[in-house]
Amino acid sequence: MSRYTGPVCRLCRRETAASKTGEKIKLFLKGDRCLSRKCAVERRGTAPGQKTTGKSRTKVSEYGRQLREKQKMRRYYGVHEAQFENYFREAARVPGQTGRTFLQLLERRLDNIVYRLNLAASRAQARQLVTHRHFKINGKVVNVPSHIVRPGDVVTIGPRSLKSPVFESNLEQARSRRPPDWLEWNEQENVAKVLQLPAREHIDTPVDEQLIVEYYSR
Repeated sequence: MSRYTGPVCRLCRRETAASKTGEKIKLFLKGDRCLSRKCAVERRGTAPGQKTTGKSRTKVSEYGRQLREKQKMRRYYGVHEAQFENYFREAARVPGQTGRTFLQLLERRLDNIVYRLNLAASRAQARQLVTHRHFKINGKVVNVPSHIVRPGDVVTIGPRSLKSPVFESNLEQARSRRPPDWLEWNEQENVAKVLQLPAREHIDTPVDEQLIVEYYSR
């Protein structure tokens, strides 16, 4: 399945419209724009294509809730459908809580690590930077966004990459924002280290992973 290339703000509006609590769901697909007043969720709370202001009275089934949560999480991390399912199958083989392990696998993707370190404005930009060979893991260039990092791995930026305008801007942001507790960023040396596996309280992904476990366990 090809990657979605349409207007990404439609995806956030769809999730917000589907929310039963009225919560504004932001997938942060456009970086800092999602935090500003220009955010489509802030300006337009209706679903894409919805012309009326009234909410739909259609009752959502349990399967519908599970599917909606799965779609939200997949779009949040920007992962293909088949790849997303493979992550779940891999998590299901690990003893323990499948939902937590599933989230950990997605969080440990290299493109997500770059985003969590504030070295990219969005996960889409992080994927592009990784693909363009700007990052090294333990001294070796890695250009696969889906590469899974492990505790103890050291992530560095190529010397030539540091001189680019994109990294100059992103490094400025990295200095003013703190990464999650399971990652360590040395701003003097521009080096990051994976300290541990991310605990659930360290992952701010707005999803109920148990619904996704139920979806794939049907």
